[in-house]
Amino acid sequence: MDRKVALVTGASSGIGAATARRLHEGGYLVHAGARRVARMQDLAQDGISVVALDVADDSSMTGVVGKILADHGRIDVLINNAGYGSYGSVEDVPLAEGRYQLEVNLFGLARLTQLVTPQMRAAGAGKIVNVSSIGGHLGEPLGAWYHASKFAVEGFSDSLRLELHPFDIDVIVMEPGAIRTEWGKGALESAEKYSGDTAYGQQVDAMRALYAHAERRGSEPEIVAEAIFKAISAAKPRARYAVPFSAKAIIAAMNLVPDRVMDAGRHAAMARLSRSRRRPRATDG
Repeated sequence: MDRKVALVTGASSGIGAATARRLHEGGYLVHAGARRVARMQDLAQDGISVVALDVADDSSMTGVVGKILADHGRIDVLINNAGYGSYGSVEDVPLAEGRYQLEVNLFGLARLTQLVTPQMRAAGAGKIVNVSSIGGHLGEPLGAWYHASKFAVEGFSDSLRLELHPFDIDVIVMEPGAIRTEWGKGALESAEKYSGDTAYGQQVDAMRALYAHAERRGSEPEIVAEAIFKAISAAKPRARYAVPFSAKAIIAAMNLVPDRVMDAGRHAAMARLSRSRRRPRATDG
């Protein structure tokens, strides 16, 4: 029997790289896509096909999907993992950056979905995994554009799942919590760039402390990769998978506790973190 064909985006590191490896180990013919091809050479050495893919460039996306379909005749699984976190206060972040955040995290995902759907629909089978976040259920200071993109992925996926159900195409949402990847470093650098020296500087300090804590206690990306593999292997996968267990607990709490109570708790926590990491001020004299 021919091996099933999978396309994994954002595969140069973290969840994407771990997922490409897990699917390869599970017998899939994997195409791992990312802008930074040089960082995927270890995947190539393992026998995984690596391709240059920019989810903010339509010609790049159409070219990659067209080449895979020409070579193999199908794409059985699409893992929409590519994305990043643009952080900084709404007041400080330029709208052009906000638009780019949505371009990468939402519209790139949507365009790749458009490109693979006709072939999946004709085959009467397929699985599309959209990697969201627990950040698609709750917001946090300085993350308005990132959370807007993930809330949008959640709603987009819900509608897409209903549309594609008659054609036996499964749409699955992954909602990772704290995972040890490069994502946090990039988000913090963005917050420092846009808001580190503004009226929101203390919130950036709190974010720095929070992310340091998350880095120490976060799970490895392989836990998400394993959840993705199990989901696409299931005859009837669930609509959503939150990993690790702490992510499930956070989402459950969001559904039970009033927003005002959740906000109060987060305000208090951020204030404590801000005080603990407050930068020293120059003294007089």
